[in-house]
Amino acid sequence: MFFILSKLLAFFISPFFWVFGLLLCGVLVKRQPLKKRFLIASLVVLYFFSNSFMLNEVMIRWEIPAIQQYEIKGKYDVAIVLGGYTDYDDKFERVQFQHGADRLFQALELYKKGIVKKILIDGGSGNLKGTNIEAPNLHKYLLNIGIPDSVILIEPRSRNTHENATFVKPILDSVAKNGRYLLITSGYHMRRAIGCFNKVGIHTLAYTTDRIAGPMKFDFDYMFIPDLGAIYCWEALLHEWIGYVSYKMAGYL
Repeated sequence: MFFILSKLLAFFISPFFWVFGLLLCGVLVKRQPLKKRFLIASLVVLYFFSNSFMLNEVMIRWEIPAIQQYEIKGKYDVAIVLGGYTDYDDKFERVQFQHGADRLFQALELYKKGIVKKILIDGGSGNLKGTNIEAPNLHKYLLNIGIPDSVILIEPRSRNTHENATFVKPILDSVAKNGRYLLITSGYHMRRAIGCFNKVGIHTLAYTTDRIAGPMKFDFDYMFIPDLGAIYCWEALLHEWIGYVSYKMAGYL
């Protein structure tokens, strides 16, 4: 039930839903003063969520900062790579990478450099139908690009971050109990991920990837010209905020 409710809530907090809702109210309402207010409100909301400067200012304060590779001291037993960044093309029988795939590619570099010994792909199906089970698909992909099977661990059951941590614990205990673990996920998601893993007794070093936050800029186009890409990032961030609060209330953090 928690999983289904989180999916429904993700739709209702989308900036596109807010803009569309305000526009629809503006069209349907008969009173001219109220109609005008709804239409203006929809434009203001659209402009705010498409503003890259505002997005960056918020992300700087929310994302867990990344670290340089030279800051990682010694070798780590397992790099835990959280899923949620692929789809599967049944026609061509291959993995299709989406936003967030930097998580996997950074883990591969760390393995190639000898910083981590094993890569654990942590992720099942993130949709309501339970299709596209991510970890097995990525297992095949890693084998196809030459990563030894002995290096790859998979956790294919989890549907959310809480389950990521819960289901991966017995796997870690079996291969490297009380070992040294890197936790690899996106910057905006890392705060919730660390909390979930700490809650189940898995203490990790956070290795933030695909950051959205960047250096503060005062260029005219960056500050004032709308960018539709910013709306996508806001949608991910709002979903993350709701998830963080929900996890707090549920005792997952």
